[in-house]
Amino acid sequence: MSHKFHPIILKEYDIRGIYQETLTHDDAYLLGQVYSQIVRNAGGKSIVTLRDGRISSPALEGALVEGLATGGLHVFRLGIGPTPLAYFGEHHLKADAAIMVTGSHNPPNHNGFKLTLKTAPFYGKDIQALTNLSPFRQSGGSYEDCDIQEAYLDRITQDLNFDPQLKIIWDAGNGASGEILEKLVKRLPCKSHTLFTEINGEFPNHHPDPSVEKNLLDLQKTVAEKSAHIGIAFDGDGDRLGAIDSQGRIIWGDQLLALFAQGTLKTHPGSTIIGDVKASQAVFDMIKSAGGVPLMWKTGHSNIKSKMKEINSPLGGEMSGHFFFRDRYYGFDDGIYAALRLIDLVSHSGTTLDTLYDQVPQMHATPEIRFECANERKFLVPEEIKARLKLSQISYSDIDGIRVQTPQGWWLLRASNTQDVLVARCESASEDGLESLQKHLTKELHLSKVIIR
Repeated sequence: MSHKFHPIILKEYDIRGIYQETLTHDDAYLLGQVYSQIVRNAGGKSIVTLRDGRISSPALEGALVEGLATGGLHVFRLGIGPTPLAYFGEHHLKADAAIMVTGSHNPPNHNGFKLTLKTAPFYGKDIQALTNLSPFRQSGGSYEDCDIQEAYLDRITQDLNFDPQLKIIWDAGNGASGEILEKLVKRLPCKSHTLFTEINGEFPNHHPDPSVEKNLLDLQKTVAEKSAHIGIAFDGDGDRLGAIDSQGRIIWGDQLLALFAQGTLKTHPGSTIIGDVKASQAVFDMIKSAGGVPLMWKTGHSNIKSKMKEINSPLGGEMSGHFFFRDRYYGFDDGIYAALRLIDLVSHSGTTLDTLYDQVPQMHATPEIRFECANERKFLVPEEIKARLKLSQISYSDIDGIRVQTPQGWWLLRASNTQDVLVARCESASEDGLESLQKHLTKELHLSKVIIR
C-alpha cells in the first residue's frame, strides 16, 4: 500500500488535520491497519472505537474500523460520545487499546484521532513512528456495536454526594457530551438545566472551548437568569471542564485544580499534585500550604497522565481544563467526571462555590495569549530567547518552552503541540508588575521577529 500520512497531521498528542485536505478516509484506514500491528505486537487482540459529532466522523470511524478489522483486531464500536467514554470503555470491556475519532475543540472542518494502548496514552515519538510502518492484512478481525453509556454513568456517579439544593447549569456546546449529559442529569438529585445538548458538528451556538471567555457568555447569562449556583461547560469531546460561580465569575483550570487539591489532600496527605507550566504560582503555593507537594510539569494531557502514573500522583490538572483523578478513578482526563467531583466538593464543603473561589489568591494575570507562528519556527523561538536570557543571567525554567521568573512575577512562552502558534501567559501580584512582564515578553518576541497582532 503506497499511501502515506501527510506529515503535518502527526502531532505530539494525537493525529489531527483538515478533513479531505490533510486528513482523508485513506488515512483512517491506514491508521487502523498499522495500529492493529502495534496492538497485536503488544499482545493485544481487541480495541475500542468511538466518534464525536463532527460531520466527517462517521465516515472516518467507518474507515478506521475496517482497517482495524482487516488488521486482525476485534473492534468494540461504542457509537457517538465524549472521549472519556472511549477511555472508560477500554477499562470496562477489558480491551487492549482505544481510538477516539475527534477534532476536539478545533474548527468544524478539522478532525483526528486520540489513541491509547494498554490504558496508557500513545503519543510523542510513538505517533511519529506510525509513518514508518507498512500495513498488511491479518485474518480473524471482527467488530461489534456496544452501548456502555449506562455502565459509564453508574461508574462516575458512585461514591459521590450531591446536595439536592444545588442548581446547576450545564452547557454541552453541541459537542459529543450532549446525549450522555441528558441521561446524567436525570440521575442527579440536583436541580439541573441543560444548554445545547443536541450534538451538531457545526457548533451553531458557540465554539465548544471553555478555556475561551467568549464561549461562556451563554452559560453566564443562564446562570444569572436561573439564579443557579454553578455553571459547567465542556469542550467538543468532553475531556475538558470549564466552570463559573453564581456571580458568573470564570474559575480557570488552574484555579479549579487548586480547589480539587484541597479535597484530595485530605485523603492523600503529603501527596504530589501535578500542574502544568501555565498554572498560577498561587496554585502551587496553595498545594504546598495544604500539605501537598506541588510539581510543575509539561503541558499536554498525555504528558500529565504519564507523569502521574510514574510518581503515583492522585491528582493532576491543566490550565486548559483537563483534570486527572487517580483518587477514586482511573487517572484519565474526563470533563464530566471532573464536573461531578466539583459538585461533590461543594456539597461536602458546607459553603458555596463562590466562597471556595474567594479562597484562591487572585493574581493579576493574562489569559492564554496565542501568537501565530509557522510550525518550523515555533519550537525555535523559545530556544532563541533562552540563549539571550542566559547572557542576561535571568532565571527561567525550561520544563516546557520557557517560564521566566522575575521580581515582578513570571511569564511563559511555549510552542503549541496542536496548532501553529506560540502560547504565552504572564502573572504578577500587581497591575504594574503585569505590565512590566508583558513588555519584557513583547521585547523578546520582537527580537525573534514574531508578529504580534
